[in-house]
Parts: sequence; C-alpha cells; structure tokens
Amino acid sequence: MPLQNPDLEIDWLVAGAGAAGMTGAIVAHQLGGTVLVVEKEPLYGGTTAKSGGVAWIPGNHCQADAGISDSVEEGYAYLKALIGDSVSDARIRAYAQHARDMLVFMMQHSHVEYSALPKYMDYYETAPGYKSGGRSMDNAPIDLRRLGADADFIRVGHYDGLLLPFNLTVEEGVSLQEMNIGSYLTGLRLLLRYLMDIPARLKRQRDNRLTLGLALIARLRLSLQDRHIPLWLDAPLQELVQEDGRVCGALVARAGEMLYVRANRGVLLATGGFSQNAEMRRRYQQAPIGSDWTAAAPGATGDAITVAGKIDADLDFMACAWWSPSYRIPDGRVLALISGKSNPGSIIVNQQGKRFANEAQPYEDFVKAQYASHGRGEQAIPCYLIFDATYRSKYAVGHIKPGKIEQDARLAATNFESGLLTRADSLAALAYKLQIDSDRLRQTVDTFNQYARVGEDPEFGRGESEHDRYYADPSVKPNPSLAPLETAPYYALRCDPGDLDTKGGLSCDEYARVLRTDGSVIEGLFAAGNASAAAMGDTYPGAGATIGSAMTFAYIAAQWAFADQQTAGDTDE
Repeated sequence: MPLQNPDLEIDWLVAGAGAAGMTGAIVAHQLGGTVLVVEKEPLYGGTTAKSGGVAWIPGNHCQADAGISDSVEEGYAYLKALIGDSVSDARIRAYAQHARDMLVFMMQHSHVEYSALPKYMDYYETAPGYKSGGRSMDNAPIDLRRLGADADFIRVGHYDGLLLPFNLTVEEGVSLQEMNIGSYLTGLRLLLRYLMDIPARLKRQRDNRLTLGLALIARLRLSLQDRHIPLWLDAPLQELVQEDGRVCGALVARAGEMLYVRANRGVLLATGGFSQNAEMRRRYQQAPIGSDWTAAAPGATGDAITVAGKIDADLDFMACAWWSPSYRIPDGRVLALISGKSNPGSIIVNQQGKRFANEAQPYEDFVKAQYASHGRGEQAIPCYLIFDATYRSKYAVGHIKPGKIEQDARLAATNFESGLLTRADSLAALAYKLQIDSDRLRQTVDTFNQYARVGEDPEFGRGESEHDRYYADPSVKPNPSLAPLETAPYYALRCDPGDLDTKGGLSCDEYARVLRTDGSVIEGLFAAGNASAAAMGDTYPGAGATIGSAMTFAYIAAQWAFADQQTAGDTDE
C-alpha cells in the first residue's frame, strides 16, 4: 500500500480502548488533534473494565479535601525507594510530577471524576514518603444509560452479577465488609436504589449504576462521544508504517479490509499486556505459568510487543506481572483474590500443609512468596485458603457470600464439584480431600491458633501493617487479621498464582516514547499502560498504580506529540 495514498489521514492514532488509550485520545483532541481509536476486540474497556478502577496519584489536588498533605517530592521519594535504579530516574520523576497534572487535566476536560480515599494506604509504610491514605483514588459512579447505544459494547466487570445484584464503590465495599449497623444501612440504601430503578428491573437489566473500573471506562467513552472521536471496534492494528525511520501510521484491519491510517503526530500503543498469550508467558516467565490464571481481558495477547518488535523495539520487565492470587470459578471466569485472605480465622497453606507467607500482605508480594515456596519444592501451586465455620459465617471469600447470607446448601454444587471449594467436618478429613499432609496441617493450625489468641504472628508478622489491617475485621481484638480456626466444618479455597495483567512490554523514556534495542528513540511511536514496560518496575506501590501510570504516561505522550520541542522538554522539570 503506497504511503502517499492513505485511506485515512489524522494526527494521532491510538490502539487500545482501555484507560490508557482513551486518556491519550482525549488529551490529544483537547490539544487540537484529529484522533482515531482502534480496538481489536468487539468490546471496549479492556482490563480496566474488569478492575477496581482505582488510580494511584501522589500529590493530587483532591487530597486537601480529605485533610491529607502530600507533595511531588514525597511521591518521588516513595517511588524511588521502592523502584531503585531498575527504571530510569527521569521516568520515575516524570510520573511523580505529572500524575497530578494528568488528573487535573482529565477532571477539567473530560467526564473523569475521582475522589481521594483517605484510608486507602500505600503498601509499604516503612518506605520514605509513605502516606496512610489519599493517593489511591475512587471513581464516581455513573449511569450506564448515558452511553446510549455504546452501552451494549462495554466489557463486563470483574464480579458482575456474582456477589451482589448492585455495584459498589471502593468505600461502599469496605463499609459492607465491616458487617455492622453502618454496613446494613449502606446495603439497604444500595438495594433500595437498585430496586427502585423500575425501568431496569422490568427489563431485567443488570445494575445501571456503574462503579470501579466500569465507571472509569464509561466516563472515558462518554468523553470520546462528546468530542466525536471515532472508536473502531473489531479493528486490530496489524503493522506499523515508517518513513525515514519515523512511525507515521499503521495498517489496521477493519471489516475485511486492510486500511492504511496515516498519523502525522504519532501512534500510541495502549493494547494491554500479554497475560493471555500462553506461549509468550512460557518464553519469558517462570514456570509453572500460562494464561489460565490471569484476570486480564482476553485481548491482552501482547500485540504491541509483536508489532513494535518488528521495528527493533526494546523490551523490559518481561518476567514480571501485576501479581495477585486468583481462582477460576465454574463458569470459566478468573477472579483475583484481593481481600478475603486478610480476614481473621483463615490461613493459606501449600500442599505440604505449611504456611509460607503473611497472607494479608500486598497481593503482588504474596504471589512472589508463593512462587518462592514452590521453588523450594514445597508444592505451593496451587495453595489453599483454609478457614473455619466462623469465618464462613461472617465473611465473603471472593465471590462467595458470607454463610449468614448464603448457606452452603444454596451454593452452586459446581463450586465443590470443580475442586474450587472443599468442605470437611475435621481438619484431618479436609487434608485427606486435598491430598496434603494431615499431621502437618494440624500442627500448622495449632501453632497459628496460639499466635491468634495473643494477637501476634512471629513467623510472618500478619496484621502488623496498616495494609494488613485495612481488609481485616476491626471488631476482632487485639489483631484484626488474626483469629483461631477452631470451629467445624472447615473449608479450603484453591488459589493459583494469578495476575491482573503482565508488566513487561516496550521500553519507553520519560515521554512515553518507545526505545530501540540500542537505546535510541523510535520517533512517532509511544506506548502507555501494560503495553509498555512498567514504570513501577517489579514493584506495586499502592492500589491503582497500574491505572495511574497508564493514564499518566498516555497524557505525557500526547502532550509531547502535540507540543514543540522546547515546550515538550519541560515535562520533566
């Protein structure tokens, strides 16, 4: 296809319709560009739609409303302490400096609406620059019907229709988990709102009040609509086009045709990671690995790596992922186990019947510990969340409602038949069913119960950090994450070393420009989100680090592409 005859000529081409892609499109349009977004899937939203939608933004302007003091330098100090030299200092500083600029820009020029979560702490309280709240931010709910016909093409969320009939914000979810009078009032209010949506109930629609990642995606899609930015679905970017070493567009497949889209200002790759590409995961990541345990969207197959690899793009952090323990439910969906592992009255053991980590620690660290245990020959893949009848009665575990709400007899039999959930009248019987060492499991539980009664875990320090206590039960004293397992029947939930998506991708500089293997810049080519090598390196600073960095570097990319050299160079000062 001759370069001088494009089928469409625009300023800015974006591949991928998740948080990074749509943010980059909105910023470019606001700066005066003509923009096209292409998405290979028949639905938009990507992994963002399946996520909590939280964005981690140090020094953001909403913190003052929550009475929190923060700064760019504190955010940078915290990131630098965690990431070290594994990511260029300029890239770390660019994120610390411009995350808040991105948020202000998006809240001024789009429907994006975030508020600071004052009690949602960073993950590592001993690191300099740590904050006990305010950097992780929650989306405001939005009515799906505002999208009109585009509502039919949004990707379904992570827990859609599983735990409750209505959707929850982060703060509403935490309130319900506390299981007190305030929780019941919150639940009643949300249930009444859901039931009073008479048109939706008559049509048997799902809850039209979107929250979390779905709310962010809906707000971004609505912003594209307002600006008349076209979004092509079922339109994969197949190949990048260059002129004199500069990317000037791409070949895009649409409706059976291969179209040459010329992009005069550049191409932004925001197609997600490679979680769903089993072959690529086996090539780059530690065994056992595959695509069976990821909670990422099905389109996360490494497309950016494939197309940019053809023009000598460099890669980094390919062995890494945004790890989280996960489990597969009988209908085939993979869910991340974020909170249930912190509640008192539970432990996680390997197939030797031993604890191997602080169960309540950040989810990425837990999976790293799971792989380490497995590497020592302790058969930690899969591992099992073990809990007793008291826990089962009081707490949700993943998608399974508390027993006081949904007793075992009402659970779908496939939960047990599939091996996801196991129940027995004694620990010995549970061990037999799981084929793990009965004596060692009993010894592990007896030792843990001693720790729980005094409120200290000398082996792994569970419940000592603010993070550990956030998802635990404040009514349990002296340690909200520790309680004995002593009431039959006993249960086990199978847990695999899953992820929210991979971290490995295209190496980029502080302006989100893709780099060649020799370190030079591929002019005209940008990457953001999980298509790029993680700006966080092999770390997870706090809830929302994935989405926060995705949106920020998409913002930086568009700012660079639509500014002259002198103005663009100011982005790292």
